[in-house]
This record gives sequence, C-alpha cells and structure tokens, in this order.
Amino acid sequence: MDKFFAAVQNIFKVPELRKRVMFTLMLLAIYRLGSHITMPGVNEERLAQVWQAVSGTLLGILDIFSGGNFRTISVLALGVMPYITASIIMQLMPVLYPQLKKIQEEGEVGRQKMNQWTRYLTVVLCSVQSFFIATWLQSNGVIANTWWLSMMSVVTLTTGTIFVMWLGEQITERGIGNGISLLIFAGILIQLPSALTQVSARVSQGDALQTLGVLFLLVALIALTALIVYMESARRNIAISYASRRVGNQVFKGQETSLPLKFNMGGVIPIIFASSVLAMPQTLFSAIPADLQNQDLFWTKVQVFFSQFRGGDPYYEFVFIGLIVLFTFFYITIIFNTDEVADNLRKHGGFVPGIRPGAPTADYLNTVMTRLTTIGAIYLAIVVFIPQLMLAGFNVGRLPFIGQTLDNFFTTTPGLQWVPTGLGYQFFFGGSSLLIIVAVAMDTVAQVEAQLVMRNYEGFLGAGSRLRGRRS
Repeated sequence: MDKFFAAVQNIFKVPELRKRVMFTLMLLAIYRLGSHITMPGVNEERLAQVWQAVSGTLLGILDIFSGGNFRTISVLALGVMPYITASIIMQLMPVLYPQLKKIQEEGEVGRQKMNQWTRYLTVVLCSVQSFFIATWLQSNGVIANTWWLSMMSVVTLTTGTIFVMWLGEQITERGIGNGISLLIFAGILIQLPSALTQVSARVSQGDALQTLGVLFLLVALIALTALIVYMESARRNIAISYASRRVGNQVFKGQETSLPLKFNMGGVIPIIFASSVLAMPQTLFSAIPADLQNQDLFWTKVQVFFSQFRGGDPYYEFVFIGLIVLFTFFYITIIFNTDEVADNLRKHGGFVPGIRPGAPTADYLNTVMTRLTTIGAIYLAIVVFIPQLMLAGFNVGRLPFIGQTLDNFFTTTPGLQWVPTGLGYQFFFGGSSLLIIVAVAMDTVAQVEAQLVMRNYEGFLGAGSRLRGRRS
C-alpha cells in the first residue's frame, strides 16, 4: 500500500504527467457541471412521473451511459451513446463495403478519414435521436407541443453530444486515458454517493438480516471485481516465429514472439447489444396509446406478458444470456478475422510453430478463438447475471413442471428466501456498469504506470512491476 501512495506522489513530481492528470480532471468536472443544466422548457415534475414508467426500457439503458443525464433531460442527455453507436457501425461497415476496408488499411491517413466519418455519423444519429426524444417528451407532456421548442430540443441535445465528443477527444489527446471511456466512467461512478446512502439507511435500521444482506452485497461486489480484473488481464499467447529474410541489402534475423489473444475481446459491446434488443419491445410497447392497450384484447395480453418479462423472470434471463453469447461470437467474428491475421503472418514471414502457414494457421487461430470466446461469453453472462440476481432475484415459480417445488423450497429454507425476489437492494453497479468501471480504471492506471516507468519512477506495484490494461 505504501508503494501505491508513493506512486501517486510520483505522478505530481513529473510536470508533463501532472499537467495531463489535472487537465483530465478539469474536463471531467466540466462534463459533470454540464449535466446539471436542464434543457429549456422541461416540466421536471411531469418528467419524474413519466420516468417511473419507462426506466426499464431502452431509455433506461441510455440513462446508464449518459451518467444519469437522460433522467433529468440535461443538455448532455444523450451523452456519448450516439458516438459509441457510430463507432460500432463504422467498425462493421468495412465488412460490408470493401472500399472502406481499403481506406482503413491506409495507415494514419485512413484512420483520420474513418474518425472524421464517425463524427459526421454521430451528428446524424444524434439529430435523429433528438427528434424522437423531443416528440416523446411532447407526447408525454414534459415539454410544450410547439414546433420551435421541438427544434430547440434537437439543436440543444445535438450540440450537447458534440460538446461531449469534443471533451472526450481532448482528454484522449492532451490528458490521460481514453476520453470517451473516462466520461462514461465518471457518469457511472457519480452514482456511488446515492448507493452508499441507501446501504447506510438499511444498516441503520438495526435488522440483522439487513446487515447480513449488506455483507453479502460487499462480498459479491469484491468477488465480481476480482473476476473482472483477472479476465480482462488474462491473455492466451500464441507463439509466433519469424524466419530470416532479406529486404534489399538488409538481412533480418529470425525471431520469436507471441500473439496475445484476450478472453474477452468484445468488451462490454455484447452486453449493450443484448440489453438493447431486449429493451426494444418494451420501448415500442410503451409508445402505444394507453386507451388502445386497455381496450384491445391482443394488446392487453401483450401488456400482461411484458409486465412479467423483465429482470428476475427465468425466461428473460435465459434469453438475455443467450443473446450475450450470440453477440459475443458475432462481434468477435467481425473484429478479429483469422484469415486476415494468418495472411498477414504469411506475408511477413511469420508462422505458428508446428502449423503450416496460410489456411491451416487460420483454422488453428479460429479453433483457439472459439474456445476463448466461449469462456469470454460465459464470463460476461456471469458478470451480468449475479447483479441481476441480487437486484430482482430469480422467480423460479415461473419455471414449468418444477417451478412450484423450487419456489416452496427457497421460500421455506432459512437464508434462501431472497432468491425468488432478490435482496431488495439497488445493486451498486449493474454488470455492464461494473465491467466498464473496472476496465476503464485498469486502462487508465496502466497508462499512468507506463508514464512513470518510462521516467524511471516506480509504478503502482513497485520496481519491475507491469500492470496491463485491457488493450495492452
């Protein structure tokens, strides 16, 4: 622990690193300040009423990644979500359009072009989302139903997102860490005081079961954090050998290296995809007029179904986990092309010992990636399911055949009565939020560590230490 505090002191001994850290903290403070500026014309009382009905829909997911700004419809309500969506689309587009693939392979020039197009796409997506949000606010009586207020909402929300995107780019370029990730990090971490207040209120009641529940909550949080740190740091190193080769008048000797492959190469993207798909029907259902929902028999049945199909429902959890596994394999297949990696190794004289170059190497890498992705998908499912279990429980009574028997068992067994209904706590972080918090913290600390070691200062783990982030 002494070495950790010594490393923190060393940060402020390096002028350049100190400036970067202070610059990052200043922009994060500006971001949080902007979150307290409400969009003009918002009826806050009506908004609070509306939010209680839609917090479990896609709008609730948007609120998580906006750092709670969407709940209050601040000028930064959309946050970085449009930029993240645009970035994901631009990652997938080269697979569909070979011309973009060629531009992507042009080095720094191609990267700048792709970044510029990502910004343009962000503005387009933000404008469309802002229009629908303004329409939704008007239909629910949160803002006045006038065209000029609708246009003002679109301009305000779009400008806010562009400003947040600019803040993120400035942090990445002149600060420390990945700017966009740090903005999401700050938005999620700001929920810590309210979580501590809730836990403190439960403990102050003096109930032994409440205190035991808090202890169980802390143990689960520590265990999940340890699991995330381990899995995000884990690597499967593929041995790579390079034969001696001549380029012009130079002769390059053979060398041994390795290709590190992560267990969770998709990060939090599969969870976002799965959450969005499951929240989409509920979001569309909430847009149906209340009169039609109450009068039409079909929509009444749909309403009953969606009232049960939520967190804690076995069918919901099974579908959610299945989608996480599906999107994990889909996304990694897109971002890691084994045929392309094998072809690049062959072109540069590299090969996996014992494996022939070309197609056999691609098949070998595909086998390894399939195993790693399977482990990564299970890991993501665990990270998401445990907080959901603690929050909403697992309603075993809904299971066919054995549901009632399991429900009787849990409700009559001391210490297990919480399983069908949950502990009743608002978990400190959801699975995706906790994953973002830990991964971004690891990335940022790893960058600070590298800066300290480069200037001959001890890092956070002492001399000779090497702390790896998720992208190292």
